[in-house]
Amino acid sequence: MGERVFYVTTPIYYPSDRLHIGHALTTTMADTLARFKRLQGYDVYFLTGSDEHGQKIQRKAQEANLSPQEYVDRIVASFKDLWQRLYISYNDFIRTTEPRHKKVVQYLLQKLYDKGEIYKSQYVGWYCTPCESFFTQRQLREGRCPDCGRPVELVREESYFFRMSKYREALLKYIEEHPDFILPLSRRNEVISFLQGGLEDLCISRTTFDWGIPLPFDPQHVTYVWFDALVNYISALGYGTEDDSLFRKYWPSAVHIVGKDIIRFHAVIWPAILMAAGISLPRQIFGHGWLLVEGSKMSKSKGNVVDPIELIERYGADAIRYFLLREMPYGADGTYSEEALIHRFNTDLANDFGNLLNRTLTMIEKFRGGRLPAPSQYSPQDEELKAKALSLPGEVEEALSRFEFSKALGAIWKVVNRTNKYIEETAPWDLNRKGEKSRLDTVLYNLVEVIRRATILVGPFMPGVPPRVWQQLGLEGLKELHTWESLSSWEILPSGVEIKKGPPLFPRLEEKVEISAEKTSEEGEGVPQVSLEDFLRLRLQVARVVEAERVPNTGKLLKIIVDLGGEERTLVSGIADKYRPEELVGKQVVVIANLKPATIRGIRSEGMLLTAIDGEDITLLVPDRPIKNGSLVR
Repeated sequence: MGERVFYVTTPIYYPSDRLHIGHALTTTMADTLARFKRLQGYDVYFLTGSDEHGQKIQRKAQEANLSPQEYVDRIVASFKDLWQRLYISYNDFIRTTEPRHKKVVQYLLQKLYDKGEIYKSQYVGWYCTPCESFFTQRQLREGRCPDCGRPVELVREESYFFRMSKYREALLKYIEEHPDFILPLSRRNEVISFLQGGLEDLCISRTTFDWGIPLPFDPQHVTYVWFDALVNYISALGYGTEDDSLFRKYWPSAVHIVGKDIIRFHAVIWPAILMAAGISLPRQIFGHGWLLVEGSKMSKSKGNVVDPIELIERYGADAIRYFLLREMPYGADGTYSEEALIHRFNTDLANDFGNLLNRTLTMIEKFRGGRLPAPSQYSPQDEELKAKALSLPGEVEEALSRFEFSKALGAIWKVVNRTNKYIEETAPWDLNRKGEKSRLDTVLYNLVEVIRRATILVGPFMPGVPPRVWQQLGLEGLKELHTWESLSSWEILPSGVEIKKGPPLFPRLEEKVEISAEKTSEEGEGVPQVSLEDFLRLRLQVARVVEAERVPNTGKLLKIIVDLGGEERTLVSGIADKYRPEELVGKQVVVIANLKPATIRGIRSEGMLLTAIDGEDITLLVPDRPIKNGSLVR
């Protein structure tokens, strides 16, 4: 078997302004693929960069009283800062103002010109400066740019053209013969429809501005910015230079990740250029949907641009990456809102994954002195969990092979949630109380093994998570347990490893809710009405009673310790005349978890049990069936 290589690219972003969360989505997708392939042992090359030429940049620089180069240097520095904060692990950052890029663009232009693929003519048509795109009259929508809706300019100038129209049939044939060349299917159909509508030759030069790469055969003309930009994918690899080893090694495996708005450039113009130059086409092009804000694409003019740096500073890069990849439906547009981000953070990251780690380590500390026990007594429950965990890597690999990032994360979270349910089913606290040592050891071991496997698989999505988990599990020095290969084995964790429980991976976020004014209801005989926001301020959660005992020298008080999904709380409750301590242990109850702590008889009480009261009769509110500790009550 030959060497496994993988080449993944993002579009090179236009430095007319700072990047927004939509750019972060594309780059996070590419980075996740790069990291996943590296985990699998591939030789990976990951390219991103900046597209720095064109009329728009020249005008922006003039407005800022800067040279175009000075202007783009400032913006590009902000790109690199963002990618560092977002854990983007690119191998190369290509700038179209670099000599290495200019050299390849001019080499390719000369090659196509010498082959007769480029000719001079007169261009008369419509040009959108923000999109750097040419359009015919029939392509306009109500006289405006069909892509962005802005005004267009009538351009009339001598230009050079690339004979793109001659490749229409070849492109259609290639797409038909390679069904996975363009994904998802909706983008493939869009490109086919565009090609079936006819293909015109492409204007590839301008003379009305000079911020660009001069044509080698006519220096009075500068290269059309899209012809210049697309070549980055091979100029970064040294195509057409003295050392083209990177090109020969990586290009056949090229995968382009782009937004749906630039699919036409990547799936029509770029392949036509490559065909004309006798270069093989990229292996795949994936065009994802837009991340919408309040139903609209982000734009400065609408004032709905979301700054990813602000979000990273507030929630952390891992949470932002998780949200972007989990919320984006395959082949469709996604929606961004801070409320949805907080919900994902609290539900998936804090409640599910974070709590699984926290409660597991809490039990190992409490029941086994902080050391991982050895398994011995397996049951059908264990075998079912083991089977799901062993099949998970294949599910994640299959999903990512088709760019289904949300599906891949969903598969991981199914196992995480199944493991949380496994805790409720096996009830380690009962096993400990009953002295069932072998069974308890096996359960605790299985929990750590699933966490280990989930951590490896979430690493490409959230690179900051594994180092923190390995430290808490005591596995930071055991690199062989962090690998893709280790996922094919079970029961390879060494018993006796000392765990080092740390702070929560993802501390819960409290939603900021304004308190509405209290109103008196006429119908409710003076009972104040509350708004939904008022109710949501109460954090009601399901908890399991771990310990209970009478408070000395009191008649009604019980000291109760509950498990809120890995976090233990002490409560003082006046129900000792209704419930014996021993009948409460193991029972699931409902508590107010965000009640201000109070000290009662020298005991700090951090919550309140919910009860129903009918005169002297008091009964606890309990779930009608088992549910994960920490679950919210709504």
